[in-house]
Amino acid sequence: MHRPSTSPSARSVLFAPLEQTGRAELVARRLVDAITLGVLADGEQLPSEAELAEQFGVSTVTVREALVALRQQGLVQTKRGRGGGSFVCGPREEDDESWRARLREVSLSELRDIGDHYVAVAGAAARLAAERSSTEDIARLQLAAEDLDGAAGTAATRAERQFHLEVAAASQSPRLTHQEIQLQSERGALLWLPLGHHDPVTACTEHRAIAAAIAQADGELARKLTEQHILDTIDRLGEVHLDLLGS
Repeated sequence: MHRPSTSPSARSVLFAPLEQTGRAELVARRLVDAITLGVLADGEQLPSEAELAEQFGVSTVTVREALVALRQQGLVQTKRGRGGGSFVCGPREEDDESWRARLREVSLSELRDIGDHYVAVAGAAARLAAERSSTEDIARLQLAAEDLDGAAGTAATRAERQFHLEVAAASQSPRLTHQEIQLQSERGALLWLPLGHHDPVTACTEHRAIAAAIAQADGELARKLTEQHILDTIDRLGEVHLDLLGS
């Protein structure tokens, strides 16, 4: 049964208090993850330094140091004066050759190992989401499932990552959610490369089916659909990888 109580969203998980305080690099890492995973949109204004400090459980000096690091990476722009603040600068879109170069860098066995790890995490998260998700979670998942409708390129990649992150948050398992964030941060851009991606219609249909299974509290179906969705993606990436090596 889905619970009506408020539960964590992907955004709230990424902005949860840090286990260790006083670590600017950890704050910066969380913010980088939020930007690259699409939780924070291009042009979106960040909360104030005081608000970020309260959310992360750190000092404003630590937040200020983290924002300096993000500005150096070109992920945040700070404007002064009236209407000022820190604003997200989304990562630039990569061309097809950049995607191909990234895929060439991994071996086929490494690609399949990444897939095995991701299947285990995402499948378990989908099953638990069906058992524990709230009505608010379901609404977020259904909206996230629609984000792939008509998306292409980098937008499709971000939509995939965002959907699976919301599923993990709906599982209400902090460990699984942080595993999902770590995998997405380290390998998400590879897993959901446009080169090995579904066409948007198929991908959107699969996301809708996963969201529907979670809404119906069918954990086994949600797990199977999620695992198959990821395995199919790994198979397509493997085919593209072999084509690139042969070209």
